[in-house]
Amino acid sequence: MFSSLVEGREQGRDPYLVQAPATHASAAAGAAASGVPATPAATEASATRATAPSAAQAPAAPTSPHGQPAPAAPSPQSAPGKGCPACPGRTSSSAATRHARLVIIGLVVFVVAAVVASLMLGRYPISPDEALGMLVSRLFPLDAFWTDQQATLFFNVRLPRILLGLMVGCSLAAAGAAFQGTFQNPLVSPDILGASQGAAFGAAIAILLGAAAFGVSASAFAFSIVAVLLVLLVGARAKGNHLMVVVLAGVMVSSLFSAGVSYTKLVADPANGELADITYWLMGSLTGAKTADVQMAAVPMAAGLAVLFALRWRINILTMGDDEAATMGVNARRTRIVVIAAATLVTASSVAVSGMIGWVGLVIPHLCRMLVGCDYRKLMPASMLMGAGFLLLVDDIARLATTSEIPIGILTAFVGAPFFLYLITRKKQQ
Repeated sequence: MFSSLVEGREQGRDPYLVQAPATHASAAAGAAASGVPATPAATEASATRATAPSAAQAPAAPTSPHGQPAPAAPSPQSAPGKGCPACPGRTSSSAATRHARLVIIGLVVFVVAAVVASLMLGRYPISPDEALGMLVSRLFPLDAFWTDQQATLFFNVRLPRILLGLMVGCSLAAAGAAFQGTFQNPLVSPDILGASQGAAFGAAIAILLGAAAFGVSASAFAFSIVAVLLVLLVGARAKGNHLMVVVLAGVMVSSLFSAGVSYTKLVADPANGELADITYWLMGSLTGAKTADVQMAAVPMAAGLAVLFALRWRINILTMGDDEAATMGVNARRTRIVVIAAATLVTASSVAVSGMIGWVGLVIPHLCRMLVGCDYRKLMPASMLMGAGFLLLVDDIARLATTSEIPIGILTAFVGAPFFLYLITRKKQQ
């Protein structure tokens, strides 16, 4: 993972990300070569002089055979195959916008269908009208046309698990998309800053101390935040390339907490189930999801997702680099810290209630780029919807494939690892 990050920084920005105009970059490069620092105004002025021909050199405007001005040639951004390399062949921004809206509407339908399927699948199926009736009965008096067993199953088991699957999938996919844009590299995932390993260490410590389920989740959330704070502290004190320093600090902190998890597994007593509990938690699962878990994770997830959704257009600017962000009046460093904090909050909340579920934050944003392009105004909501539906379907497979549940982290790895290999070979071909 670290070698791919270094390679991405050395070879330039990835073609999946929004690229800055070449005129601004060349203006800044010329100023740097002359030894004079380039201000945003000077950069924009030099770019304007470089692209605008003088009156003597300007070619005459083409005219039609009838003497009328001919239509202007399409700009490079609107020409087929130009603009975002992730979405070739789109002829105009309006066509791309209509396509993205249709995709997002389709993803909404996909999520609704996944919820209905999750309600109906299982040893005790619940039809959609019965589920709707049970929900309405909590608000208005309604004659029951369902059994007490179905009501208990729905409110205590099935509904909390469905809601938690939607929340965790949405959060991990949004965090992955945000980190990929913030670090200008498509191969990063939500655990790049050590949040997952920190949560794993906190959960392992809580299990060793005999804490209940709520205590394990709270400990995992706290240690996840501590791990990311350590990474940011090291990144603020170290010199050099800020993004590269943060990535290096994330690798080191992850290794430190991973060693701590290994030690807790070594000293855990296999006789009373401590070792089995730690191992099962590390594989990730939504088994045993309760209403308390949904309530505990809902507030931090909602806060973090709201921030990421509101700043999705600023993430577009972050993908262009700090210099381009400065010319547009955006404080790249401050925006990057806010995005990292929000993405860390939703990641820590997700790992605390579900364990370590990998690959969702890496795979889903790339699938959405293939559908809606690299504009984060469309990519962020698409990633949220697809992540929610994807994890819900994977959870259905995990609980129905065999008599004993398969940890959901194993199934996501079966999907994510082949797709990661596909990304590597695709980048090499490009």
